[in-house]
Amino acid sequence: MKPRDANGRSSEPAPQLAGHRFAIVAARFYRELTDWMIDGAQRALADCGVMNEDIDVVEVPGCFELPLACRKLIDADRYDAIVALGVVIRGETAHFDFVAGECARGIMDVQLEAGVPIGFGVLTTENLAQAQERADPARGDKGYEAAMAAAALINIPSKLPRAGFRS
Repeated sequence: MKPRDANGRSSEPAPQLAGHRFAIVAARFYRELTDWMIDGAQRALADCGVMNEDIDVVEVPGCFELPLACRKLIDADRYDAIVALGVVIRGETAHFDFVAGECARGIMDVQLEAGVPIGFGVLTTENLAQAQERADPARGDKGYEAAMAAAALINIPSKLPRAGFRS
């Protein structure tokens, strides 16, 4: 198990990715929460040595639009990785199940088809309090974690030797 700091984050050094380009795609339905998550993603990328001018932030209306936005950004051939951020909170109808499930499936499909890392920072919670806890930089900081996940995948080579590789 990897060592963790007081906030539960890996205490291993961040990958150094100066010169790499990232897009952060944020669903704006819960603006205050996604603002926290954008801040977290930007801090994570700064910890990786990524300059502000190498990070673009793109907004979409809601989580259902995230997969298509990621696909269009990948097709632009400008980014080494994407960070997808949003919040889906369960309500009294099946809307949550459709939006959360299709968003996750869509992002995974785009990532696998394109071979471009997409950090999944879409919160799926039972209530607003849970979402606030996970988005808050002082508590869950899931925007930070999603950006670090995308960053971690950049340096994995597409072809590895058959023998002698250890993680």
